[in-house]
Amino acid sequence: MNSAKVWLAEREAEKWVLYLGFLAIFAFFALTLHDDGFLSRRNLVNIVLQTAPATIMAVGLVFVLSAGEIDLSFGSIVAVSALLAAVVMREAPAVYGIAAGIGTGVAIGAINGAFVAYLRLPSFLVTLATMGLFAGIARSLTDLQSVPVLNGFFTGFFGSGSLAGIPSLILWTIVAVLVGHVILKETRFGAHVLATGDNAQAAAVAGIRVARLRLSVLAISGGCAGLAGLLYAGRLQAAKYTLGESDLMTVIAAVIVGGTALAGGRGSIIGACAGSLLMGMLNNGLILMGLSVSEQMIVRGLIILAAVAVSMREISR
Repeated sequence: MNSAKVWLAEREAEKWVLYLGFLAIFAFFALTLHDDGFLSRRNLVNIVLQTAPATIMAVGLVFVLSAGEIDLSFGSIVAVSALLAAVVMREAPAVYGIAAGIGTGVAIGAINGAFVAYLRLPSFLVTLATMGLFAGIARSLTDLQSVPVLNGFFTGFFGSGSLAGIPSLILWTIVAVLVGHVILKETRFGAHVLATGDNAQAAAVAGIRVARLRLSVLAISGGCAGLAGLLYAGRLQAAKYTLGESDLMTVIAAVIVGGTALAGGRGSIIGACAGSLLMGMLNNGLILMGLSVSEQMIVRGLIILAAVAVSMREISR
C-alpha cells in the first residue's frame, strides 16, 4: 500500500517537472537576454506563432505514440500538403486548396496506417520509408520551386489574420489542443488508444479493433501534418519543399518532454503543447544568444536524449 502511494506521489511530481523546467528556462532567458528583447511582447507572441505548426503536429503524434506506434513521416507530409494546396489554389477557390492539403495529409497517414495495421509492418520502418518517398515527391512536384499563395482568404484564415485581436495561428493552436485533449482523455476512442498502447493483446481480447485504431491514429497524425502545412503556407504566403523538414526532432522532443511515453499507454496533449512552447522558447533564446544552427541542434539533441532517458526509466518501473 505504501509503495503504491509512493509511486502515485512520484507520478504526480513528475507531471510538474516540465512546467518547472519551462519556468526555469524562461527565467534564465529573461535575465540573460533582457536587453536583447526576449521579454518584449512582440518576441513572446512571435514564439507562439512560430511554434503553432509544430504544436499541431505534436497533437497528432501524441495519438500515435500513445497507441504504441511511431510516425517519422509528418515532416514530409507538411511539404506535400502545402504544395498541393498552393497548386490547387492557382486555378480554384481556397476551399479546394484547403481540402487538398488536409485530405492529402489524411490519405498519406492512412496509407502508413494500412501498412502497419493490415500488413503488420513496423511503423518505424514504414514511416521512415514514406518520409523519404514523400520528401522526394515534394521536391519533384514543382521542380524545387516555391509556389506563392496569393489568396487573401487563405492567408488570413491560416496565417496573418486575427479574430478579436487574437492571431489566427494562436486560435488554431488553441482549438487543436483542446479538441485533441478532449478526444484523448474524455472519449472511448481515446481510452482505446491508451489501452492499445499499454497492451495491444489485452486490448484486442477486450474487443478493441486494434488494427483499425492503428490506422486511425496514423491518419490523425497525417491530417494534423496537413493542417500544419496549411499554417506554414498561410503565414509565409508561399509553399516550398523545405517546409516541415526540420521539425522532426523538435516535435518528437516536444511530445516526449510533455509526458507521452515512447512505448505507449500514456499521452498528454496539454503536455505536448507545453513541450512545443518550451522548444520554441529554447530555439528563440539560443538564437538571441548568438548560437549557430549546429549548436542549436546539439542542444535539442541533448534535450531529446534526456527526455528519452526519463521515459525509458518510467517504462522499466
